Formats: sequence, structure tokens, C-alpha cells
Amino acid sequence: MKTRIEKDSMGEVVLSEDSWYGAQTQRAVENFGVSPFIMPREFLAALALVKKSAARANERIGGLDSRLAAAIIDAADEVMKGTLDGQFPVDVFQTGSGTSTNMNMNEVIANRANVALGGEKGTRSPVHPNDHVNMGQSSNDVIPTALHIANRQAVDIFNRRLAVLERSFAAKEDEFSDIVKLGRTHLQDAVPMTLGQEFGAFREQISKSIRRMESTRAHLDELALGGTAVGSGLNCPEGFAREAIAFIAEEAGIPFRGANSRFEAISCRDAQVELMGAVNTVAVTLGKIADDLRLLASGPRAGLGEINLPALQPGSSIMPGKVNPVMPEMMIQAAAFARGQALSVSIGGTNSPLQLNMMHPLIAWCSLTAMDVLGAAAEALGLRCVEGIEANVERASGWIEQSLALVTPLAVKIGYDKAAELAHQAYLSGKTIRETVKDAAILPEEEVDALLDPRSMIRKNV
Repeated sequence: MKTRIEKDSMGEVVLSEDSWYGAQTQRAVENFGVSPFIMPREFLAALALVKKSAARANERIGGLDSRLAAAIIDAADEVMKGTLDGQFPVDVFQTGSGTSTNMNMNEVIANRANVALGGEKGTRSPVHPNDHVNMGQSSNDVIPTALHIANRQAVDIFNRRLAVLERSFAAKEDEFSDIVKLGRTHLQDAVPMTLGQEFGAFREQISKSIRRMESTRAHLDELALGGTAVGSGLNCPEGFAREAIAFIAEEAGIPFRGANSRFEAISCRDAQVELMGAVNTVAVTLGKIADDLRLLASGPRAGLGEINLPALQPGSSIMPGKVNPVMPEMMIQAAAFARGQALSVSIGGTNSPLQLNMMHPLIAWCSLTAMDVLGAAAEALGLRCVEGIEANVERASGWIEQSLALVTPLAVKIGYDKAAELAHQAYLSGKTIRETVKDAAILPEEEVDALLDPRSMIRKNV
């Protein structure tokens, strides 16, 4: 492997000649190589957008030569397009401020800019990673800014994926609107409802999930850029933050704005804790729905069997013909994963001693990875499972006739105690409620049939 030697404030470092990063990145690679995880691509793209917008702002306010600014902007564009993805090897588990990732970005952009301008890697001339790429910035305001940008963009992607599942449930809600089935509470027989109403509840849960995620956007729109080290803006030129944030908002198509308090925006990660609170709620929702789909499809002979899930793959290496509910089970695992990441972010939020949160990289990885996995799982559940669900009408109606809960409407006519007595008789005899009430001859058979008509027990608009 061909190598080159670079120097930083601590001395010489040996790097691969192929690397576009520099000495500080290499030190971080050697110090923090404890996991297989690196910063998510969405975060790196957001960080490159910050660098691009910073260069444009510094040029506009007269602090950066136009030739150098153009080279920095071009290099940042390369990062945003993904052509330099292999140049960001720093472990997620690193210094809590994310300084190593910030310097990784500064070095890659500086080296790319220098070569484009006719220079060489590692020379820090004419573009310097700190003096030019990081001009007017600190890791302490840049990393939270990139985190907010990446999280805000991820929310929109996440909601588009949830919307796929919402549409899938809405279609089934309509398709199953006239299919009567048995409701269940405490996993015990309850009064009738329609399968469409059950799927409508799922659809409403996803609709509310989308709205919960939308509610987190306002605080994510606030950016820390301009606060530099602690929020005071030391070494940040007048007008830099305003111009840079305007460029970020323009390019992202999102109404980003400067934080009301840069001190708050740097010192705490409450916006991410709020975001992951919403993600946690969505994960709970998706886990509940997936588990319900498994129950409704259980069997096919010895379970509820009210719906049939698409048969996607063999389910057993030993039992021929067995087909498992693979998509709901995938969803349940993804939901568990996302809830774990939400807990990590919550713990990370408490690690904000005085003026700086010390868990930025982990919070970034957990929040972005959780939304990516959970969103992809929700979309797949809609496309690969819900859209192909079929109702087992005969099985659904059969459970209603066998249910002791069918006695409920009789309580209004003959009283609760007498209705309970008849239900107990039906249970002991193994007969249906209809047969037991007719045998008791307490009401005309025509009236019994009318009272025990499952459709008469269903209200579509409560």
C-alpha cells in the first residue's frame, strides 16, 4: 500500500495515499475502531450541505476568496452525491462532540479542493481544513446543525413510507366494510364488528403516527449554526449564520431558521429526544398492528383464521407446507429495534453537562437508523403483506355464531342476570346462544333471530 505522511498539531501521521482524509481522521480511526458502525450517509450529506452553505456565506460576506469557495462547494457537492462515501471511516463511538467527524469532513473537502486547484493532498494549501472549510464554525454548532438537518429530512422520508402503509389499510378498510366478525377484548369473545372497522382502526393509528412525526418538525427546523463553541458566536463573522442558514433552507427546501437560543441548541438534544419519543410511539403502534395481524391469521386450522396473509415463503425446515407470518414478524423485530434506539437517544439527552451534549454521534446514528429501519419495514408491510390480505368470511361468521357474547343484546330485553344465566347454560351444554334462548322459550323465535342478528349489533358511525 502506498502511503503519505501528513502533520498536524500533534506530529506526523502515516496515511494511505488513496485516502482523501487527513491526519486527524486517521488518528480517530486508530483510536475509536470499536464497532462496525460509521456515521449514516444522511448525516454526512447534511454535514456536507453545512460546509457548502458556509463557503457560500463566507464568500458573500467577503471572508473567503471566490476561487477557494468554489472549490469547497464543488467538493461538498461530491460528498452530497455519494461519490466519496468510502472516505468517512470514523466510528460512531468517538468523541461525544463529533469533532472527529467534523474534521473528517473538513479534511476530505480541503484535499479534494486543493487537488482541483492544482495542489496536492495533505498540503493544506491553498485550502485549509480549519481556516477555510471550517471558517466561522465549531464542531459544537456544526454537528447539531447537521443532525437537525438530517433528522428533519428523515422525518419527511419516514412519513412518506408510513403513508404507503396507511393507504394499504385504507383500501382494506373499504374492501372489508361489510364483513361481519367477532370483536375480542382481553382475548375473549366480545360483540360483533366488521373487519373493515378493525382495519380502519389500524389505518387511523398510522394516520395519527404521521401527524405525531409532523409535530416534531418545528423544533428540528431550528439550527445551532452561528453559536460556535458554547452559543456565544465567538469567531463567527457578522452575517455568516444568517446567510449560511438561508442557503441551507434554500437547497433543502425546508424552512430552517436560526435557533432562538444558540446556547440551548448546542447544550442539549431535547429536539432529538422529542423526535424519538414520537418514533417510539410509532414503533409501539406498528408492533401492536403486526401482532394483531398474526393473531387474526393464526391457524390456519387451529387458530382464529379470520384473514389470510400472502404466502411469501416456506415457514419451516421440518414441517412441510407450513407458512409463517413473516412480514408481521419482521415488523415486530424492526419495532423492537427502533424502541431500543429511542431509549439510547433518551439516555443520550441526559448527557448534556453544562454547555455541550456529549453524545452527538450516537444520537445521530440511533435516530437516523431507527427511522430508516422502521420506515422501510412499515412500507414493506404495506406492500408485501397488507395489500395481499384476504378475508376468510366463512370463518369470521362462524366464530360469531359460536360466541357466548352474542347474548349481549338480550340483556336489554330480559335483564342482565337472566342473559348471564342463559350464557352459562350455553357454555355448559355446548349449544349456541341462539339454540339456548330458543330452547328456553322466553321470546318468540322471530324476535330471538332479530335480536341475535350480528349486523343489527354494529354501528358504523358512533
